[in-house]
Amino acid sequence: MSGDSPTVTYWHLYADADGITHQHRCTMSEFQMKSIGSGASPQWQGRTHHDGASVMVTVLPVGWQGDWHENPKPQWIIPLSGRWYVEAMDGTRVEMGPGEISFGEDQGAAEQDGRKGHTSGTVGDEPAVLMLVQFDTPREATKSCPFQ
Repeated sequence: MSGDSPTVTYWHLYADADGITHQHRCTMSEFQMKSIGSGASPQWQGRTHHDGASVMVTVLPVGWQGDWHENPKPQWIIPLSGRWYVEAMDGTRVEMGPGEISFGEDQGAAEQDGRKGHTSGTVGDEPAVLMLVQFDTPREATKSCPFQ
């Protein structure tokens, strides 16, 4: 199996040095062709991250809208079905559905005009089913893309 290494895009929600949240489009491109385990055919694999992590599925009901809040921990948000949005303090609103992922690490956001972190909610007439992969160890968030 050959071919060019793939790229995978994702949104990065972060708080800047002043505590204002923003969203930045990032790309993962550091993939290697290798087997994931004994006897498995080679496949493109990105870098692994070894840290304590929790995985959960959450369902946002139709019409759900969350108040301003920070992500509880750095986390991947992976929509499985339905659509949802995330709005940063700078006004950037991104809508996502299956196949579009986000890395939320806006911990340390500063309150400004009653807003802190981000707000989010469902889009459309079906619930948004999201898988969350939360990391136990925070990292110093910057605009730079945390996963390459």
